[in-house]
Amino acid sequence: MKFASHIADEIARSNSAPARASCAETLENWLDSERERLPLLIPVALGSGVSFWQAYGPANGLFFAILCIGLCGIGLSLRGWTRLSTVIITGALLLLAGFCVISFKSANVGAAPLERPWIGRIAGKIESVEDVSARDIIRLRLWIGPSSHLPATVRVNVEADQANPQLQPGAIIVAKVRLMSPPGPALPGSYDFARAAWFSGLGATGSVIGPVEIVQPPVTNENFWNRSRISLSSHIGSAMGPETGAVGSALLVGTRGGIAEDDAEALRDSGLAHLLSVSGLHVTAVVGGSFILVSALLSLWPWLALRIKVPLFAAAAAAVIAICYTLLTGAEVPTVRACIAALLILVAMAMGREALSLRLLAFGATFVLLFWPEALAGPSFQLSFAAVGTIVLLHQSKWMTDFRVRRDESVFLRLGRTAASLLLTGLAIEIVLAPIALFHFHKTGVYGALANMVAIPVTTFFIMPVQMIALLMDSIREGFGAPFWLLASQGIKLILWLAHKVSNTAGAVLLLPEMPLWAFATAVFSALVIAIFNDRRRWFALLPLLAALGAMAVAPRPDLLVTSDGQHLAVIMEDGRLALLRPGAGDYVRSTLEETAAIRGNVHDLQTLPAARCNADSCVFQINSEKRRWNILALRSGYMIPSMELAAACRRSDIVVSSRWLPFSCKPRWLKIDRRLIEKAGGMALYLNEPRVEYVAKENAHLPWSAYSPERLQASAAQRRKQKAAEITPPLLQKHSVQTQ
Repeated sequence: MKFASHIADEIARSNSAPARASCAETLENWLDSERERLPLLIPVALGSGVSFWQAYGPANGLFFAILCIGLCGIGLSLRGWTRLSTVIITGALLLLAGFCVISFKSANVGAAPLERPWIGRIAGKIESVEDVSARDIIRLRLWIGPSSHLPATVRVNVEADQANPQLQPGAIIVAKVRLMSPPGPALPGSYDFARAAWFSGLGATGSVIGPVEIVQPPVTNENFWNRSRISLSSHIGSAMGPETGAVGSALLVGTRGGIAEDDAEALRDSGLAHLLSVSGLHVTAVVGGSFILVSALLSLWPWLALRIKVPLFAAAAAAVIAICYTLLTGAEVPTVRACIAALLILVAMAMGREALSLRLLAFGATFVLLFWPEALAGPSFQLSFAAVGTIVLLHQSKWMTDFRVRRDESVFLRLGRTAASLLLTGLAIEIVLAPIALFHFHKTGVYGALANMVAIPVTTFFIMPVQMIALLMDSIREGFGAPFWLLASQGIKLILWLAHKVSNTAGAVLLLPEMPLWAFATAVFSALVIAIFNDRRRWFALLPLLAALGAMAVAPRPDLLVTSDGQHLAVIMEDGRLALLRPGAGDYVRSTLEETAAIRGNVHDLQTLPAARCNADSCVFQINSEKRRWNILALRSGYMIPSMELAAACRRSDIVVSSRWLPFSCKPRWLKIDRRLIEKAGGMALYLNEPRVEYVAKENAHLPWSAYSPERLQASAAQRRKQKAAEITPPLLQKHSVQTQ
């Protein structure tokens, strides 16, 4: 029996050995076949480490490090599987590197936000100036130095009538200001300015109260690029006029503060908003124009052209101009990314290599992630790299190459083929970018591909070159560029007319409510698998991709929205209307509520609805869900309500919403949203069919800048206890305690 058992074990081992060998060999062969594509996984692994930090926060760093070390151990244990072990170990180290890079950036750059509003006089040195003429303000970034109660760097708004020409970088000013903590998301899924402020070193924002005293005028040689950008923007605005000057300044030097809100909205809804952000289009126009101009000038001197490599010198000159242009426009992440890509293309052209490839794109993404890892979570990074990657993949595909190959055909057919190629490229970009735009902005333009067929050539080959010629002529003598400024203005008027025409067309904007994070992450990784690998089996990633897109498309619309300050309540009606408890809400609040609710321009006053019963203190209304009818009480005044009446009204309601503290006797049947809950949870979205509540703290309480992080909540609670103790402590005892400290 023992012999028979031994034989059976040997047979089982011999049968399983080929299976293991076959599995290992298959995996090794697959990795070997994809070896040219494996470097493309470097930014993916780095970005995954950054994403883990974003999703779970720095507090889980030890767990993540143990996970990465475990992966390295698995890779080291796979003896003989050289390529597989290398991939596993390298991937684990890159994951850990991504987490460490953003942790280091957050710890060294992040500024602790101001805990509570503060009013007083400050003295500070102006670091940068932004002209936001569309809102009649000047925005100053001030360094006020280390302080026991204020952050070192703040941002304040100065009214246009209080502005002074000496408010330039380097000047030292004194002013009375009102400061507050940088605001976080007003609703789940909305824009988190506190995150942007954290990584830019801003600890507080606010406004100047009264006049600004200039203690020391600006130093002429300080912050050269910022001063040059302000000067150029002012010159472009005055030369082109108020109607087109703001857009002209945005196109050339990236200052967008002067663009009218209706024009900016039309550009966004028509898919032309990328024209306002200095990125690949603008850098390409500058670098391409510089390369052609320098090549032409060098070729005019035959003696020099015969003794040097004209393309090499032209590429070097274009590279220097690209770097200077990036610094001039503020060196924002999209511009830096475009500049890096342009430099790599110029190097590749000089070396005789392929100018645009996925490896170049991966190198640019790796560079940005190493120095600006926080950019990964922003729409700019995702949209720009997704657009360039789509262009590369599309134009490297065999069918597109065959379609674009030069043929012996008439000029009209050639132009038609070029137009079709541009349209197909635009459509592909729109399809790829739509989920990203919907995730971040809850809306995307539908006719962007058609609009860009006109806007991009007009901007690249007409408006920007004419603007640069106008600047060159004005540098020779003031006023020489006037005819060219007029031509550029006509081009911008055409772009604005197109934007308004497209945005006002029926169905121009696709709106979707907040989508699940898991669906967006699944769609991104599935798309990366399809884009990176060559093997036919990569198309299996279409299954999770389609499932994720389906989950995005059927994401439910919330029934109630409550902003993070508790002041604004929005009700999404069954017929697609948005009813506000306080219809006098500002434009920013209204737009945020509309985007989160996926409703555009159909806003009403809650008290005008037939089912609502409202008075000066409250509104009572009902919402019908799939399973039941919900009774809701919303308080909107600061006046005291008799406790017995309030308790009775709460008992009759399923949900009570108030921006102030409600007594313990107020006990609704399901949920009480008052100041106590809002301070811990933030803005809320209520889905009554399920029912469930999504809130801001659930999304970002684990991040250091969040107002709902445990540390900041504990600090706020301690501050309230201190204030309460000071209020009830007798004055003599307060004086004694101060003297004994």
